[in-house]
Amino acid sequence: MTELPLLIAWHSRTGTSEALARAALEGAGDLAEMIEASEVREEHMLAARGYLFACPENLATMSGMMKEMFDRLYYPVLGKIEGRAYATIIAAGSDGEGAQRQLDRIATGWRLKRVADPMIVNTDAQTPERILAPKTVSQSDLQLARDIGEGLAQGLDAGIF
Repeated sequence: MTELPLLIAWHSRTGTSEALARAALEGAGDLAEMIEASEVREEHMLAARGYLFACPENLATMSGMMKEMFDRLYYPVLGKIEGRAYATIIAAGSDGEGAQRQLDRIATGWRLKRVADPMIVNTDAQTPERILAPKTVSQSDLQLARDIGEGLAQGLDAGIF
C-alpha cells in the first residue's frame, strides 16, 4: 500500500460526522483518503502518517462502530505508529466531551501526537425524533472541518508533523 499523508477514519449515524469528514477531505484534497471505520484495516493505519478521526457521540461515548475500529486495530498497530499526528471531529447532541476523552485516551495509548484542537459540533438534538433525524451541518462548521483537513494534510505533507 502506498504511503498517504492523511487517513480520515469516520462513522456517522445521521449524517453530521460524514458531512464533516467529507469537508475535511475536501480541504485535504489528494493528500488524504476517507475510509469508513468498518473498512479501516491495519495496512491503512500503517500507510498513513497522520489521522483524522470523525464520529458521533452516542450516550456520552464514541459510536460503537468507531469503538469497534479501535478495538480491532489497537494491538495490531501498537508500537508501529508512535509519534504520528492526529486530530478529531465529534458530532454530538449536547456535549461531545465523553467521546473526545475516549478518543484521546486511545490516541495516548498509541502515543499519537495531537496537532489540532478538538472540534466538537453540537446539534442540540435532545428528543428521540431529533436525535435520530438526519442533520444539516452549518457552513461555518463545514468550513472549520475543511480548514482542519487542509492544515493537517499540508502539515503532514511538508513534514511539519
